[in-house]
Amino acid sequence: LSQVSGAVLVSGLIQLALGVSGTCGWAARHCGPMVLAPTLSIIGLSAYKEAAFFCSTNWGVALLLMFLAVTFSQHLGSCRLPFCAWPQAQGGSTEPSVPTLRTFSVLLPFAGVCIVCAILSHLHVPWESLDLAMAQLSWANSTFHAPWFRIPYAGEWGWPLLTLRALAAGIAMAIGCSMNSVGCYVLCGRLLRAPRLPPHACNRGLCMEGLGSLLAGLLGTPGGTAASIANTCATGLTEAGSRPSVQVSALACVVLGMSPRLAGLLTRIPLAVHGGVLCVTYAVAVGTGISYFQYADIDSGRNIFIVGFAMFMALLVPRWLGTAPAHLATGWVPLDLLFLSLLMVPVFLTGFLSFFLENTVSG
Repeated sequence: LSQVSGAVLVSGLIQLALGVSGTCGWAARHCGPMVLAPTLSIIGLSAYKEAAFFCSTNWGVALLLMFLAVTFSQHLGSCRLPFCAWPQAQGGSTEPSVPTLRTFSVLLPFAGVCIVCAILSHLHVPWESLDLAMAQLSWANSTFHAPWFRIPYAGEWGWPLLTLRALAAGIAMAIGCSMNSVGCYVLCGRLLRAPRLPPHACNRGLCMEGLGSLLAGLLGTPGGTAASIANTCATGLTEAGSRPSVQVSALACVVLGMSPRLAGLLTRIPLAVHGGVLCVTYAVAVGTGISYFQYADIDSGRNIFIVGFAMFMALLVPRWLGTAPAHLATGWVPLDLLFLSLLMVPVFLTGFLSFFLENTVSG
């Protein structure tokens, strides 16, 4: 765990350096449609294995959540419930201010399906098919005897250990998280129909993520901070993008982080619910990536090759290395770890190849 925390610490330092130096904003400015289209599409497609694994615990529960989310956000997206009307300043009339079902198209299905699962569990109805390892993990994560309030502090689980392996893993984490975060920034602006994000905004965002990863490494957590694709796509489904909503969610995360008993409730969320949420959110990323093709000449042979080659290699290389990682052996373990950590991430491969070809191939 100390080496993992060290890798998180290194990742935070590199993210902070990329943000302060302006590298993130420079890269975002040079990302055209031929970079954004395949990268965002691969970001969405890269989660299909995890989504299928989670949904396989109970496809009925996952499909129910997907059905409700699609119905609320698409079929009933313009529905305005009368009891959710607010009085207007002029005339004293009441008028719904937002499409209610669309705004809660993720929260209501999530809460409703969780309640159904809780009722089935209370009635001892076997509905979730977990293997022995997952069942033991769920029981081990139980926090019924955890304290209600506890403030974490630096060094509680040991100080981060900086080794060559931690350095290699941290560099890979920083590069992957930075590319994912830039994709999130662009995706959020596109979904909310906002103007193109200025470079300084990308730099500020990456700086804050770097500071968060630094704090996470000092606290001994096994993961850093990065923008969430699922949250960004949920913003597109609900069309409820606002700064107060982000601030409220951040405050809720801080409260959960200081209450192990409350945070333990998150471990009780069924895996099928996670799978259903992944299916409806990451699908938005795929569709948004495809929509960027309208801004490029897709009939051009150059553009066809860039998109096809980048996406094909992003799916091929991780598959090849996953079955035979020994093929990438330089003889130095930290270097092997760096290469494997980068080449196993489809987002990195797609972003790097499309960015390189877009800015070097004339046409």
